Amino acid sequence: MTKGSTDTKKYKFKAEISQLLDILVHSLYTNRDIFVRELISNGSDALDKVRFAEIRGEKIVDSELPYEINITLDKDQKKFIIADTGIGMTKDELIANIGTIAHSGSSEFIKKMTEQNQEGPELIGKFGVGFYSVFMAGKEVALTTRSYLPEEKACQWQSDGTGSFTISTVENIPRGTKIEVSLRDDATKFAETTIIENVIKKYSNFVPFPIKINGKQVNTISAIWREPKSSVTDEQYKEFFKFITNSSEDPISHLHLKADVPIQFSALLYMPKTNLEMYGFAPREIGVNLFVKRVLIQEHCEDILPQYLRFLRGVVDSEDLPLNISRETLQENSEIIRIKNVLVKKILTHLTELAESNHETYLEFWKEFGRIFKEGYMDFQNRDKFAELLRFNSSKMEKSDDLTSLRDYVSRMTTDQKEIYYLSGTSRDVIEQNPHLEIFKKKNIEVLYLYEPIDEFVLSGLENYSEKKLKSVDQVDPSTLTSDEKEEETKDEDVAINERDLGDLCTRIKNILGDQVTEVKISKRLTDSPAVLINPDGTMSTQMQKIFQTINQDIKITPKIMEINPKNELIQNLLTIYKQDPTDEFLTRSVNNLYYSIVILDGYLPDVHKMVSGMQDLLKESSSLYSSKNSDVK
Repeated sequence: MTKGSTDTKKYKFKAEISQLLDILVHSLYTNRDIFVRELISNGSDALDKVRFAEIRGEKIVDSELPYEINITLDKDQKKFIIADTGIGMTKDELIANIGTIAHSGSSEFIKKMTEQNQEGPELIGKFGVGFYSVFMAGKEVALTTRSYLPEEKACQWQSDGTGSFTISTVENIPRGTKIEVSLRDDATKFAETTIIENVIKKYSNFVPFPIKINGKQVNTISAIWREPKSSVTDEQYKEFFKFITNSSEDPISHLHLKADVPIQFSALLYMPKTNLEMYGFAPREIGVNLFVKRVLIQEHCEDILPQYLRFLRGVVDSEDLPLNISRETLQENSEIIRIKNVLVKKILTHLTELAESNHETYLEFWKEFGRIFKEGYMDFQNRDKFAELLRFNSSKMEKSDDLTSLRDYVSRMTTDQKEIYYLSGTSRDVIEQNPHLEIFKKKNIEVLYLYEPIDEFVLSGLENYSEKKLKSVDQVDPSTLTSDEKEEETKDEDVAINERDLGDLCTRIKNILGDQVTEVKISKRLTDSPAVLINPDGTMSTQMQKIFQTINQDIKITPKIMEINPKNELIQNLLTIYKQDPTDEFLTRSVNNLYYSIVILDGYLPDVHKMVSGMQDLLKESSSLYSSKNSDVK
């Protein structure tokens, strides 16, 4: 393909190499456009090498050439041509690197630098392997190269990838390597500028050398995650976020970090302003983009961060990740796990600092992504940091969207309070109507309000915070509650006098309700409501039972203890009816309807037909009594 070629010699691939080549071309790569990435990466390697040689003071040919990669596309001729001004190859290197599939020029170069105790440049890939991906799109390939060494001649390698290749000596070409690809009939799209531009923007946009297509540079965005934080402006951070996310919004916050141990990597992570999941649009692609030395290896890598941090966007770029032969996937995940562990700790620290330094911005994050973040309650390795970042509404807050941390809750606890209390419900209004809350209001004890089903999993998963046990209010014995405020001890004479009658009423109510409750007793926790259902010791909270029943309808709700409030007018009226006639049918219907009402308050829907029928019977009898009374008056 190059004029002036002489001294042509033909070589045959070894049988096993021909077999490997067939695998490389037809089976190894999942996307054809990978060959563009590989050739650019190899060109970047070559440029790194020659730049390093020049820095060391070596004499190089064509020293005036700029470091760049040039791509020429010819749609009419079905040609894709890529040339770099890199280190080039000698004839022997060409035979060794291109004639042997498993051989890596870059690996050999790094080995030499190590033997000489010198630090080599950042080298992307495996030339001998990645180069052969070109045959996915090319039916014939000519590679022309000239070494940086002044005394070496240029040479050309040609092959159709089927079983042999030729190497010739050529004249009058500049330093570097040019690869001319005659495209297959079904791959002519790779001679189109738009296609190649998109491939470069996807995989190679951050290669540290200019990449030009027909003379126009296409990689104009720099890899700012590789730069020192002090040299990157806020505007650059924002523009880069918009570039990688195709968003018009600025991010809430960003984290820019570099790590050297236990593995070297750089990362730039962003917290978006909008959570699409909140609006029912689950993202099809989650996770950050994984780069190896500025070259995209895996888009939306889900293994680099845990699921509860999936809302983050950005890049992670490592120097040392081991890649498989196609450079598309990682050979092993131990290094990824190390990166993941470092990242999670850094992210949680960043969020903690944000919460302390900029309360409003942190609340903006929490209200947008708190629901997702709470999925991290199983991250036992980072439990303490995770707990510090949780936010909930509480009985001490004025509005439903005011939030408190566990630390602030503890700071407001009374001196004798040993536990942190919480209560679940769909809203603040619903929770504040819950009878369980009454004793806590009376004693002025703060209760966290949990509005989302996951919240109970979160707090039960934590178990403790600051040596205080986390406990649902429906599992609390009211006799254990104390308050700093003095409570006036009052003695209700009527209650004392009726204590035996109340005990008998409890027995009658239990007989009426049967197995629907385990026990009926006089309450010490109620101040206003007539009755409440209490979980027996050792059972999970009401909300947790409801969640498990939602998951599995066959799970039966554990019968509960029913407590009645002797000071409530309804209970006093029931006591009066009971004294007159313990078997009164109206008493039975009233008890059943009272039970239905507290079951509904507890968050369950009893047998609707039975409940409605009982209510209608009770209304009918009540209206009859009222009608009879009015008739007597007349």
